[in-house]
Amino acid sequence: MANYPTTSGSRENTFDAIVIGSGISGGWAAKELCEHGLKTLVLERGRDVQHLKDYPTALKNPWDLPHRGKLPHTIARENPIVKRCYAFDETTAHFFVKDGEHPYVQEKPFDWIRGYQVGGKSLIWARQTQRWSRFDFEGPARDGFGEWPISYEDLAPWYTHVERFVGISGNRDGVETLPDGEFLPAWEMNDVEKHLSGKIRGAYADRFVVQGRCAHLTAPQAIHLEQGRGKCQARNLCYRGCPFGGYFSSNSGTLPWAARTGNLTMRPHAVVAAILHDPGSGRASGVRVIDAQTQETKEFFARVIFVNAACLNTNLILLNSQSARFPTGLGNDHDLLGRHVAFHNYRGSLAGQMEGFADSYYSGRRPTQAMMPNFRNVRKQEMDFQRGYMVFFGASRASWTQGNYLPGAGAAFKERLTRPGPWGVTMMMQGETVPRRENHVRLAADRRDAWGIPQLVTSIGYHENDEKMIQDFLEQGEAMLSAAGVKKITKTDDRRAPGLDIHEMGGVRMGADPKKSLLNRWNQLHTCPNVFVTDGACMASTGTQNPSLTFMALAARAANYAVAAMKKGTL
Repeated sequence: MANYPTTSGSRENTFDAIVIGSGISGGWAAKELCEHGLKTLVLERGRDVQHLKDYPTALKNPWDLPHRGKLPHTIARENPIVKRCYAFDETTAHFFVKDGEHPYVQEKPFDWIRGYQVGGKSLIWARQTQRWSRFDFEGPARDGFGEWPISYEDLAPWYTHVERFVGISGNRDGVETLPDGEFLPAWEMNDVEKHLSGKIRGAYADRFVVQGRCAHLTAPQAIHLEQGRGKCQARNLCYRGCPFGGYFSSNSGTLPWAARTGNLTMRPHAVVAAILHDPGSGRASGVRVIDAQTQETKEFFARVIFVNAACLNTNLILLNSQSARFPTGLGNDHDLLGRHVAFHNYRGSLAGQMEGFADSYYSGRRPTQAMMPNFRNVRKQEMDFQRGYMVFFGASRASWTQGNYLPGAGAAFKERLTRPGPWGVTMMMQGETVPRRENHVRLAADRRDAWGIPQLVTSIGYHENDEKMIQDFLEQGEAMLSAAGVKKITKTDDRRAPGLDIHEMGGVRMGADPKKSLLNRWNQLHTCPNVFVTDGACMASTGTQNPSLTFMALAARAANYAVAAMKKGTL
């Protein structure tokens, strides 16, 4: 291990562990490390956000807001990228990075959505949480584009560990492609969704429509009450920050839990420029940090470092961590760092109308949809494209608006608003994209950000495989909806740029072979074993399920491994 400097300043800046990033995976790393007694420094480049205290719009009514929640034209004009995000509006804008605040270079169009604050994007995530199945871990090696060094069985106990603390609502559906977990009571499908599920199941033996699983407390258990969290109120105002703690975030769960151990030091406004490499030990000694407000540079030291800055920023930090041993970035011996970045393909969607069910309705604003796990190329290659897609469903009744405000005034108009209209049905895809070497990020040679760090260049695009998958989804989606009795079906390929899915993964991928990967099965850099990467950057493939639960499970697993190795003296 490196010999730390012995000045008083360096002693004050020395910890057992450093976690870079306080979002959904960084929060889990911090919780596990602190619980095991490690003095842990969490570095967050954004401002501090305290649960309850710093949710300024959480309880506001539309008439309490200057623009009734809509984006002012000036903000929309100044932010052509982030305004495309479904969660970005007047009530949530303070939780998003504006386009001009941290510029990057789009060699190919890429919508990079970011949240720089304590809690990161865990305050504004969509909260959909599914376990990956064994097919998601095994398929990439079969298809020849990546090989996971772990199996579903390796991660299953850590899924359970995370689910119990987070609180996941869902049913035990017994579907092999969508493993069951430790669930709270599920939200209920409405009558039309139940009809869709039954009809599609009857027409297709391999397609299961189940209720979505999400990180919302439907029936809080003792562990959730101990966190100070309460039942989800189905308000659908989640992106403002939940004053009830009904959905999981770092701010409501893992970070307060870590803080109560007395082992957590939180440092906001800390922009990590680089990880420091000690040539004598062959390990990392610490990190170099730039204060976002004062531009002051400091160095912090630790025995282990967890990098959880969110996928692309984690790549940026490692690429900028250059030394005599690693001139092109920490761990980058085989020109793999920043490569094989992938994402989820959301371009395909369908909509239609369902006749009948006029006497059926529902209450509340349920925070999840029905969903169907992947049914393409599950056990073997069957299609003319690799991998597959998950499908999300929703059915609702139009009332006073279907994207447009109805004209009118007075008592008769108000009465009309109370009467629900016809049923509409929507369907969308979440497709797996294949990690390709050419899909990469790198440092700009001639552009720097406000902190003097090279800007990130994104060179990430779609492939013929993705186009074929979109067409298959649109064809199959139309057939499934038609079989269920949906009418007036429209199909859409919205041609969105990559990134708007906010599921970017890879660049620092796991693998067994150091010549083909950067991280081992415990998320350690092969060539710098006291650096762990446990956010989306570590992923060897994207799967078809939402990734956040897997990020959390990987972070918890790696943190516990690190603690055990430190106790043994091997780390």
